[in-house]
Amino acid sequence: MEPKFLGKDSSLPASPEDAVLDYVPNPRPDERFLVRFTAPEFTSLCPVTGQPDFAQLMIDYVPQETIVESKSLKLFLGSFRNHAAFHEDCTVGIGRRLVDEMKPEWLRIGGYWYPRGGIPIDVFWQTGAPPGGVWVPDQGVPSYRGRG
Repeated sequence: MEPKFLGKDSSLPASPEDAVLDYVPNPRPDERFLVRFTAPEFTSLCPVTGQPDFAQLMIDYVPQETIVESKSLKLFLGSFRNHAAFHEDCTVGIGRRLVDEMKPEWLRIGGYWYPRGGIPIDVFWQTGAPPGGVWVPDQGVPSYRGRG
């Protein structure tokens, strides 16, 4: 599995459907460990108004045979900039795609969205109970409190 993007010039895909995620062999297949990706500046578009929506995404997973290559993940997440979808669809869709393609032992995603219409929307999805014997730290993102 040769990565398509690592070490090469790459442009942002036009849409999440056009994005290609690269997976490489797990360098520690005999170990159980957790991988965390944090995307503090995730953006997508409101499907009703076309205005930008902003979120911090936290993706935690316990790999099996493969791990997702980080540059391809960055390009995939960046492809949502011009993608119109509700918060729930973006968050769950990202998690589902990673699970369907990478087939990790376990995955969870937290989408901590900034307020839209005065209401913050946080979306959480996971494949099941966290596996035993793996340190699964809290995502550490406080609930939205505004100024005060």
